[in-house]
Amino acid sequence: MNQSNNFQLNNPVHFLALGFGSGLLKPAPGTWGTLAGVPLVWLASSLLTTHSIGFLSLIVLGCVIGIYLCGQTARDVGVHDHGAIVWDEIMGLFIAMLWLPLSWKTLVLAFVLFRLFDILKPWPISWLDKHVHGGVGIMLDDVIAGLMACGVAHLVLRLIYAA
Repeated sequence: MNQSNNFQLNNPVHFLALGFGSGLLKPAPGTWGTLAGVPLVWLASSLLTTHSIGFLSLIVLGCVIGIYLCGQTARDVGVHDHGAIVWDEIMGLFIAMLWLPLSWKTLVLAFVLFRLFDILKPWPISWLDKHVHGGVGIMLDDVIAGLMACGVAHLVLRLIYAA
């Protein structure tokens, strides 16, 4: 049975968890979901700046809400961390942009680094992905991937500007 048939885009919880439907795109739904987050990150960064407490608060709120959205949607379809659930990718991109200056270059850098960490799942991401379940588990591995991407992005910018 195709589990994606159980998603209901008219259900606001599913709609958000699926990244406004982007998680249903194939191939690479996680990449499509992250891409759906780009205009949201750009808008939030333009209004709040990535250096503000408002941007950080938005991330915390988005992650807390994401625990519910992702967990409930996974329960509804009966598949833990179904590939179409991409709210966690959207929040991972937000985290990857934290404290970076807003430009198309930094957004591309954050996007690419986040996708690499999310796909390759180096430790501790791989451990969290296997051992932490429910909405927290769905969100947590992408939160860590976002933090790792953020750290590397800051390092890359420091190296570029130091040269």
